[in-house]
Amino acid sequence: MARTARKQSDLGYLHLIVRGIGRQLLFEEYPDYQYYLSHLEKYSKETNVTICAYCLMENHVHLLVFDKDNNTPVLMKKLGVSYSAYYNLKYERTGHLFQDRYLSEPINDEDYLITVFRYILNNPQKAGISQASAYEWSSYRFYGRTDSFVDTSMFIDMIGNMAEYSKYIAAKNEDLCMEINLRPKMSDSKARTVIQKLLNAESGTILQSYDSSKRNAALRSLKENGLTVRQIERLTGINRGIIQKA
Repeated sequence: MARTARKQSDLGYLHLIVRGIGRQLLFEEYPDYQYYLSHLEKYSKETNVTICAYCLMENHVHLLVFDKDNNTPVLMKKLGVSYSAYYNLKYERTGHLFQDRYLSEPINDEDYLITVFRYILNNPQKAGISQASAYEWSSYRFYGRTDSFVDTSMFIDMIGNMAEYSKYIAAKNEDLCMEINLRPKMSDSKARTVIQKLLNAESGTILQSYDSSKRNAALRSLKENGLTVRQIERLTGINRGIIQKA
């Protein structure tokens, strides 16, 4: 079946979301974030797609782009292929890293444009990780700067100076953007309950006594029921490489 053509924005702005397959972690260490951002910069310049905002979370990425030439598909393909190859080689895994195609939402008015802008930068705060201004892997700190590949010049007239920008991002809001169906991160306490129920055992370490086939099936079941790779590793004592291969 042919893929549905993506809707284009009258203004040229798009909100993009990339997800890890099955909520797979995309970034595990500092160099992973750096690699993704360096190649986002490289390929955005090659394709002439302007990056207006970004936020890299553990298992998904938000981008706000301006694309007057409809080159976003080329940008995202280059970025996806490059990062998948890097990640799979580094963590000794095979197969797809990203879930389906990236999601794309056209933005057709300026009010919604600044709503998406704030929504993206507020992702860490909404996830309970940190204040937007303190999060290292978003473009928050590049507002109004000219020494970055991130271009926020279009927002200066709409939002104002740095003080007004800080106030706008921090303002209490109920911003809603594209629905992406990402489950909130499960607590370790809840994860232990899930393990006990699925394995009918007090501790996930029982998996260490299973044969490889039975163990791998159990690992897949835990992942499908919302546990992260890190949680499974912590609560079962199984090496992350084995978990990812399973």
